[in-house]
Amino acid sequence: MLALCLALALLVSPALVQAHEAAHEQGERLPMIGAAPEFALTSQDGAEVTLAASRGKVVAVTFIYTWCPDICPMLTDKMARVQDELGPDFGAKIVFVSITVDPERDTPEALKEYAAAFDADFTGWSFLTGEPSAVLEVAHRYGIAVARQSDGQVDHTLLTTLVDRRGIMRVQYLGYRFDEEEFRHDLLSLMNEP
Repeated sequence: MLALCLALALLVSPALVQAHEAAHEQGERLPMIGAAPEFALTSQDGAEVTLAASRGKVVAVTFIYTWCPDICPMLTDKMARVQDELGPDFGAKIVFVSITVDPERDTPEALKEYAAAFDADFTGWSFLTGEPSAVLEVAHRYGIAVARQSDGQVDHTLLTTLVDRRGIMRVQYLGYRFDEEEFRHDLLSLMNEP
């Protein structure tokens, strides 16, 4: 199942990447993928966070887990650097949402500790968990395949999705090696759209 989902992601991604690159080259608006799936999950502070509450702001949605030994910390670190570069727009006009794919272990307290290690600014960055079935449903609706391994690690698709101020998915970055400056540029581009 995981291999099939990853293969499908790789087939779809080149078209999205080409559309994204063409938009950059021509100075055009980023492509529209479709309505972003709604969610209502629990933050690192125990509060309910919904996508609908972020209407009017650009949202970067990603999926991580705190026990991840490699890729998730690298992605979170990259996002933390971009958070710092956004200055006063972060929190006011642009927000980040990191959703765990390991809700059984990632309690709000565990997520808060993980986020603090990256100096996450909680005025604009929520780390979310919830009932396992609810979390996995959200992950799947965002195109994330999840498979728990016997050693406790969690294999998952690594997609970061940008959602515009109207709740429309506009860009999905596959993996963690996407260009940091391009990510920041795309966030600002969506923030400044009329």
